[in-house]
Amino acid sequence: MKVNNKVIVVTGAGSGIGRELSLQLLKKNANVAGVDIHENALAETQQIAGVGDDRFKGFVLDISAKTKADALPNEVITHFGQVDGIINNAGIIQKFIHVNDLAIEDINRVMNVNFFGTLYLTKAFLPHFLQRPESHIVNISSMGGFIPFPGQTIYGAAKAAVKLLTEGLYTELKDTNVRVTVIHPGAIATNITENSGLGKPKVDADSVKQSKMALPASKAAEIIIKAVENNKYRATIGKDAAMLDILYRLNPRFATNFIGKMMKKALRNG
Repeated sequence: MKVNNKVIVVTGAGSGIGRELSLQLLKKNANVAGVDIHENALAETQQIAGVGDDRFKGFVLDISAKTKADALPNEVITHFGQVDGIINNAGIIQKFIHVNDLAIEDINRVMNVNFFGTLYLTKAFLPHFLQRPESHIVNISSMGGFIPFPGQTIYGAAKAAVKLLTEGLYTELKDTNVRVTVIHPGAIATNITENSGLGKPKVDADSVKQSKMALPASKAAEIIIKAVENNKYRATIGKDAAMLDILYRLNPRFATNFIGKMMKKALRNG
């Protein structure tokens, strides 16, 4: 689906990939309904974009609140007159600890935001998408959605659920006007740790090196939009995600042990 003159909902639009998606969609002459839990972050995105409410409208929403998620489509349509797609980008990570040490409240929060938030909005918008000449659903999974990362096991479980939800939707909607794409990003330079309520990452030599290796959010957004316009079934973002995707397919146990070794230091640092 070409995004020109389309109305696209972008969750997590106040920062990171969501902000970059919003800015790049606007440059491609799409209109954006930006969704975020932080009102000031949405205002900042609009200010950076330099557009009025006719092009970018911020909607403050906790996507894990089903009743409010259900009400969003009518709010978007009332403002823009139509809605043609959604990029379910908003998400949080968990504390870098093992499942045994993770409180059930933290587990529920990660699942509610990453999986149920994506499901609620997809369900809420889908009837409207089916009425459009063409429309698109994009769900952001993770490389953690196809290969396990110890210390992020629940996050990975949520993203794996997003993966299968999206692939199932693709099959169910294949003969309709609704296209469906799942995205698996690798390491992207965003502030997801802080936005997840885990504080700012510790600054040391390793974290600085990792941040330099991470793909810029602007590049990730570019790849996602290209996947939409090319109606791709799935896309990995970053060399790390592409490499691990292949490695896990060839030898799941070796790939899992490899990631386990890589994550040990992160777990020790908490």
